[in-house]
Amino acid sequence: HRRRGPAAMAVLLEHESQIFLDLFHQDGLVICARGLGIDRLLLRFLRLYCEPASLVLVLNTSPAEEEYFIDQLRSDGVVHLPRRVTNEITNNTRYEFYTQGGVIFATSRILVVDFLTDRIPANLITGILVYKAHRIIESCQEAFILRLYRQKNKQGFIKAFTDNAVAFNTGFCHVERVMRNLFVRKLYLWPRFHIAVNSFLEKHKPEVVEIHVSMTPAMLAIQTSILDILNACLRELKRYNPALEVEDLSLENAIGKPFDKTIRHYLDPLWHQLGAKTKSLVQDLKILRTLLLYLTQYDCVTFLNLLESLKASEKAFGENSGWLFLDSSTSMFVNARARVYRIADEKLNQKGKVSEKSDVKKENELKRELVLESNPKWEALREVLKEIENENKNSEDLGGPGQVLICASDDRACAQLREYIIAGAEAFLTRLYNKTFGKDEKAGEVWIKDRKAIKSKGNSRPDTGPQAKKAKLMASSKQNKHKKQRDRTIIQMMGKTEEEKREELEVEDNKELSSSQESSIEETIPEDFPMNLPSDCYYGIFKNPLTIIHPLQGCSDPYALTRVLHEVEPRYVVLYDAELTFVRQLEIYKASRPGKPLVYFLIYGGSTEEQRYLTALRKEKEAFEKLIREKASMVIPEEREGRDETNLDLIRDAKPASVSTDTRKAGGQEQKSVQQTVIVDMREFRSELPSLIHRRGIDIEPVTLEVGDYILTPDICVERKSISDLIGSLNNGRLYTQCISMSRYYKRPILLIEFDPNKSFSLIPRGSLHQEISSNDVTSKLTLLTLHFPKLRILWCPSPHATAELFEELKQNHPQPDAETAMAVTADSEILPESDKYNPGPQDFLLKMPGINAKNCRALMNHVKSIAELATLSKDELSKILGNAANATQLFEFIHLTYGEAVSKGKSKR
Repeated sequence: HRRRGPAAMAVLLEHESQIFLDLFHQDGLVICARGLGIDRLLLRFLRLYCEPASLVLVLNTSPAEEEYFIDQLRSDGVVHLPRRVTNEITNNTRYEFYTQGGVIFATSRILVVDFLTDRIPANLITGILVYKAHRIIESCQEAFILRLYRQKNKQGFIKAFTDNAVAFNTGFCHVERVMRNLFVRKLYLWPRFHIAVNSFLEKHKPEVVEIHVSMTPAMLAIQTSILDILNACLRELKRYNPALEVEDLSLENAIGKPFDKTIRHYLDPLWHQLGAKTKSLVQDLKILRTLLLYLTQYDCVTFLNLLESLKASEKAFGENSGWLFLDSSTSMFVNARARVYRIADEKLNQKGKVSEKSDVKKENELKRELVLESNPKWEALREVLKEIENENKNSEDLGGPGQVLICASDDRACAQLREYIIAGAEAFLTRLYNKTFGKDEKAGEVWIKDRKAIKSKGNSRPDTGPQAKKAKLMASSKQNKHKKQRDRTIIQMMGKTEEEKREELEVEDNKELSSSQESSIEETIPEDFPMNLPSDCYYGIFKNPLTIIHPLQGCSDPYALTRVLHEVEPRYVVLYDAELTFVRQLEIYKASRPGKPLVYFLIYGGSTEEQRYLTALRKEKEAFEKLIREKASMVIPEEREGRDETNLDLIRDAKPASVSTDTRKAGGQEQKSVQQTVIVDMREFRSELPSLIHRRGIDIEPVTLEVGDYILTPDICVERKSISDLIGSLNNGRLYTQCISMSRYYKRPILLIEFDPNKSFSLIPRGSLHQEISSNDVTSKLTLLTLHFPKLRILWCPSPHATAELFEELKQNHPQPDAETAMAVTADSEILPESDKYNPGPQDFLLKMPGINAKNCRALMNHVKSIAELATLSKDELSKILGNAANATQLFEFIHLTYGEAVSKGKSKR
């Protein structure tokens, strides 16, 4: 059945073929709604160009995505599959590799180097496909590749795809800038509300059962408290930083996923100026958002555990987050605890609150009575599964029982659901409780006694005592024993004999209370049955009909869920968590197959979860509306595509047109200019600097350098460090060795410290300047470095643009560097520059001697042939050469004094 899936997928839907044809006839940027199948569109183009006659490059794909595309094309029967360019393919065979044609996936670093060294036949390229096009900003590698391609090839196409409309919402004229970098003139917008999409999907609507689960009163109370606190934190934040009075930082956005990014966007440039209060508020917002997520996502024990750990760390580190003292936070703690246990003796409880004496506490915890409130969504899920089971019983006319796919947000949620379905809420929560709280507390001692009693009895039926207590505890999760047994036994019947089944049922109750809850669960959960599913993230539950749980996020393979959907072809899909992309994917999936599937959509009514989903929807809709307005008013120059020589973006020259000729230089005649070149280390192509240097009209020679990153002239060698690199390499001593080799082989070694333009231009934040300067500070280490290497110069650059400009100025009126020479310089090579006719080993040894420093070292070496000769000189001769009597004495004594004399001298000094 492998073949059936993708073949069915190959048929494009009405609107998809429309998009395909538009883009095929004229290059452009397609922005399409999330989940509407941008990958299917790209696949269609790949299929078209998978032939030796064309050469198409694909930019911006990750290895997992490439794997997926190649798999799909393989199952479609494509002969000439796409190939990947990796480091394994040697430089001399690259040209042939490209000329074999077809579709090629390559990392941008390799492509840039190949374009610059002409290892790629630029004139033969049919075109370039750009995936995830919203990431193409002016200084990134992909933009550099497109510029190089357009300079050398005017005929080929450039087609770009993205499904992230919201990304174009930030900044001024973002979409226009991206299109300029892509060299495309057309913008194709396909929102979900596009008339073609909408009318088509309306015809093939999947059957959806929406189940609005209501949260328990405790959960509602906790949610209200968290929202109150969040609101208070936001207000406080804006009070400290009036610059943040923006609509982006509203409570509605604060519960959404991208909020962290938004806040970073505003605060990063001034992070170094912020006080400790603001920083701790940002941290608090993060914690509160995690709490909100945990509340709806996981069970009561996990939530309480997180809360208690917050309070504990509060006490331990004394970090004073004000929100813990708000009334709302008290009510949150009370409710969170009430969901897990209640304390039997009320009087004690009062006392416990007043005095924190340990003995009271201990007594207190003995009296805990577990409540373990089950998640309302779990109950709903169980109902849904029951309904599906009933439908499957009489599903003969549909061709047998249908498969079920349950989608939850992440791995943890999936694992929890699986255990819940198999073991039942109550057993699962008890195990969790014992794991998290049972260890370090006396809590649940009664339980332990009971368990011991049972253990000693072995397999005989336990007495009714604990059983009665069990019943009381089970009240919160309303299932009867019978149902739970049936649930477990379905699994165990996968390949067990009748007798074993009977035994299972008898042992069942003991297991519930067996001494270690952990092991009991392991015994009842069957081995994960192997399925040849394309994704390894799933959690299997039943074999027949196949029921699996799959996470929506966090898989290593971004298309895991798509593959599972097409392979398993579930008749029932249960969305335990709502996620926009997957909901749309289901719509498309339904439209491409008649009949399936029936979708159950579980969501907490009136919860932040629902709000988050609706906000995501609204955000995308607004983003598209803004794009539509921008498209209407966009002015696109004729030469945008760069197919003739008039596109100014392709001209490589930094000189502004207004520069007047200088008439003092021989009457203003044209000076014949030499083409400037810079030698750049291969590894530097991860940064944006090479593309900016190239833009300034300087040629780049990519080679592998052992010493330095950029060679500007035969004398100037530059080592580039970003701030994080700088701190790292100062700490592990790498920078020291790099400086040694740079100063040894080049007259003018330079350390370039490059700052991120979005962050502050300072090494240490203003708030953390101390009275004492410690030797561990970055600044102290840099000072030591400059003292140690007198020749080393340091360049401070606020951004890569500034660096490119500096490089150009440093190169003026200097000869060009030679790639062969630069490559020949390795950390231990013998070829030394002319100036250093001395042997580096003895020279380093000399510098270590007392009385000799970098200034007088040269003079000494000019007078003395070897260290042996140095030992024969008298004190007077030494002071003549060194020009300083104190230094001479130090050196002379160092050479001639015996150990005994030195010791006695030291004593007399004291």
